[in-house]
Amino acid sequence: MSTAPKPALVATSASMKRVVVLGATSGIAIEVQRELARRGCELLLIARSPERLAALQADLSARGASSVVTLPADLASLQHHAAIFDFVHRNMPDYDTVLLAYGSMHEQKQSEESIDVLLDELHTNFVSAAALLTFFASDLERRRTGCIAVITSVAGDRGRRTNYVYGSAKGALSLFVQGLRSRLHPAGVKVITIKPGPVQTSMTDHLENAARFAAPEVVGRDIARALERRSPDVVYTPKIWRYVMTAVGHIPERIFKRLAF
Repeated sequence: MSTAPKPALVATSASMKRVVVLGATSGIAIEVQRELARRGCELLLIARSPERLAALQADLSARGASSVVTLPADLASLQHHAAIFDFVHRNMPDYDTVLLAYGSMHEQKQSEESIDVLLDELHTNFVSAAALLTFFASDLERRRTGCIAVITSVAGDRGRRTNYVYGSAKGALSLFVQGLRSRLHPAGVKVITIKPGPVQTSMTDHLENAARFAAPEVVGRDIARALERRSPDVVYTPKIWRYVMTAVGHIPERIFKRLAF
């Protein structure tokens, strides 16, 4: 008597072995990669600085990564995206996880006073990210496996007067990732939106009260855990920010517009 074939397995934590990191030298990404190195993952790291990539490669190898391949590249440059994806395809064709972790944060006042700064903020944080993700989304959709995780921000949950340009770019990215998750669900590809609260990194050093922000090690562990589990769909880190932003979202607009934060 023949038996019915078993359904194809959806990617699980056991399949997180080969990870591509876009924006590997960001403060959050470094801590995630250290967690992945301890798990023995193979890593392909892409960022702008060859020097920082070389130092990171040595650090992650010493921490247990199976292999570490690096590519210096400007991820915000649309004309380089095809070459970046080709490099990944040649050096790690069977990657199973993609983490997008790069971005920029100009002073809000700069974006208000300079259209060039405003457009650069929107381009780096949303346009270039959406374009690059499309390469990997189409490939994983074809292969019907894998996971894409994208670091956005709690700043994208609601427009505040002190950072609405950065927030609008991250909010647009979160919405894009939400749609991507729906598109790729039938193919068995997991898509995770990661929304950190303020984190102590070089990007936030200039901000007031930066010393009170979350430690990147905590955020890195939360993200690594989500990558390993392939869930939940939306991660707030530290966890308290899910409750904070739920409360912020319920403030009536007539009151919210008066709040100077």
